[in-house]
Amino acid sequence: MTKSVLNQNAKYVQELIDNIEPNFIFSDKPINRFNGKKNIGNIDNRKKTEKLSNLRQRINSIKNCNLKNNSKNIVMGDGNINSALMVIGEAPGEEEDNSGLTFQSDVGYLLNKMLIAINIKREKIYSTYSVNFRLPEDRKPSTQEIKKYSIFLKEHISIIDPKILVLLGSTAMEAVTGINRKISNERGKWKEIILKDKTYPLIITFSPSYLIRFPENKKYSWEDLKNLKKKIENLNIKI
Repeated sequence: MTKSVLNQNAKYVQELIDNIEPNFIFSDKPINRFNGKKNIGNIDNRKKTEKLSNLRQRINSIKNCNLKNNSKNIVMGDGNINSALMVIGEAPGEEEDNSGLTFQSDVGYLLNKMLIAINIKREKIYSTYSVNFRLPEDRKPSTQEIKKYSIFLKEHISIIDPKILVLLGSTAMEAVTGINRKISNERGKWKEIILKDKTYPLIITFSPSYLIRFPENKKYSWEDLKNLKKKIENLNIKI
C-alpha cells in the first residue's frame, strides 16, 4: 500500500514538472550569476561617456574665449575613465594642441617614467588639464582664466570619480584647491576637497614640464611619488 502511494505521488510530481517546464533540461554546468553585474558596468560606462561628451561640448561652446580661438584642438582628457587615479596637469602645449591628447612628447615621456617608478602604467590612469586649450606662447594662465575653467574641471572630476587626485603644477593646485601660493610649500602634503558631497584626497607635486626645466627638483617629486604609492597601498586601491 505504501509503495502504491509513493508511486502515485511520483507520477503527480512528474506531471507537474512536465506542465510547468516541458523543456526543462538539467545541466552540470555552473550558473553564471555575474551577467547582470557586467550589464550594470556597461550601462555605467555609457552614462559616464555621455557625461564626458556633454562636458566637452559645453567647454567647446565657450564664447569670447581667446584661448579657444587661438587653439587647434580642445584637449579634454584621455586614459581609463574608470581609473582610481586622476592626474591633472596645467594646460596643453604645442604637441597636445596638435594631437588633442594629454601629456605628449618629452613631457609625456617623463610622466610615463614617473608613473612606472611606482609601478603604474600610463594607460591605467586618467589624465586631463586645468585649462583645456593651449595658451599663447605657453604662458601661465591668469587667475581669471583658471577660475573660468575650474568650474568645468570640478565637474570633470565628479564624472570620473577617482579615489585619488594628483595635481601637477601650481595651476592645477589653484584650479582644484584655490591655493595660490608657492607650490614648493604645498607639494607632498595630503589634502582633501569636497565635490558634490564627496571627499577626494589629493596630493600636489611639480609638473613634468617644470622638472624638464629644473631637473634638480626631481628628487622632491620622487618623494611625492613614494608618498602617493604608500597612500595607494594603505587604501588598498588597485590601479
